[in-house]
Amino acid sequence: MNILIADDDPMQRELLAGFLRKQGHEVHAAADGTEALEIFRRAPIQLALLDHRMPGMTGDQVLERIKALNPLVRAILITAFGAVDMAVRVMKLGADDFLEKPVDLVQLLQKIELLEQRVAVTADVIEVTETVANATLPIEIIGTSPAMQETLSLVRRVADSPWSVLIHGETGTGKELIARLIHLLGPTPDAPFVEVNCAAIPENLFESELFGHEKGAFTGAERTHRGCFERAASGTLFLDEVGELPPALQSKLLRALQEKRITRVGSEREIAVSTRVLAATNRDLRALCETGQFREDLYFRLRVLDVALPPLRQRREDIPSLIEHFMTRYARRPTRLAPETLDRLVRYRYPGNVRELEHIIQRSLTLARGSVLLPADLPEEVRTDLSADQGLLQERLDALERDMLLAALEQTDWIQTHAAEQLGISERVLRYKLGKYGIRRPET
Repeated sequence: MNILIADDDPMQRELLAGFLRKQGHEVHAAADGTEALEIFRRAPIQLALLDHRMPGMTGDQVLERIKALNPLVRAILITAFGAVDMAVRVMKLGADDFLEKPVDLVQLLQKIELLEQRVAVTADVIEVTETVANATLPIEIIGTSPAMQETLSLVRRVADSPWSVLIHGETGTGKELIARLIHLLGPTPDAPFVEVNCAAIPENLFESELFGHEKGAFTGAERTHRGCFERAASGTLFLDEVGELPPALQSKLLRALQEKRITRVGSEREIAVSTRVLAATNRDLRALCETGQFREDLYFRLRVLDVALPPLRQRREDIPSLIEHFMTRYARRPTRLAPETLDRLVRYRYPGNVRELEHIIQRSLTLARGSVLLPADLPEEVRTDLSADQGLLQERLDALERDMLLAALEQTDWIQTHAAEQLGISERVLRYKLGKYGIRRPET
């Protein structure tokens, strides 16, 4: 990471520069704000460490100017102990964080590592957005919330690989959209994208639909039929609602994935297929494996990589943008949203997620009598949702619990026995909560 250090104290400046260079960073040092700006104009700085008290320009003045030059630059201000009011002011100017003197080097390193992750996520999201903007496919991505940004960053990384991906999330979270996005971002965006809804095809026709059949293979087979695996050759086969796949067909799908060969119904000739498989489900396949409803070996074959989509209630920051998008798409006359209507829509739980929000906007626009969408125009379940406030409280409690779990794991070097002891819970309860929040140890 390219880091700029601006501090008028030579000892502090050299201490920080030496420490960060040992961590593998490219460091530029400046003795005052003027020199810092000169360096910033000629070097590709990604992070600025700015001392607040410097001769000439103060740290927050330097911050304001470098943000004007590059809004994407990250910044940490170094402040005097207890200067809370100043810290609040610089955060409003766009600083990502602040440190109090004397600087704790371990804490500084942790903050830099966190910012590096954010920079990587931002780069991934920019690439995804640019690709979608230039795509011929009808894909629209709306999501600036941290949860959605993390998801898009993950999608960007898995798209380049040839491995199977399991996309899981609640109904209406946009699993098909993510599957198409993975295909679009992959190495063969112009190759076929073939979708199969495992819940919509009758069991007696599924094998033919997946693998194809020869002419005369069964009554009604009047011609040779190429199955989805063949039609998706060199491209992507998307198995939607894969949790609904009948047990008898799970073993045949597993064989096709393992051997990369299929056999049409009514034929003895094997056909080699080079198809990437994406699968999606709103069910807990791991739980289905434990009850014998889904093959465990097929589960692991499909879930080489996985993408978990956040429900809408965990990305409420995106709701206003989604509402604006749907209103632009479906409004037949100029219509605006009353503030209290937006408040009610943001607070609603959305068990049907983005799809439900879309339907709510469609229905409300159709039935509204005026040019202003009022709370009375919303469906009854939205107007009378008494659990909305309770849901918000639960989200905050869940976020607090998740932060406590992460803190305990990091303090105990991810030794679950020690973390459970520190939290005052059993190791079994800890494992349950790790699964509940999707917490995994970061890869080293």
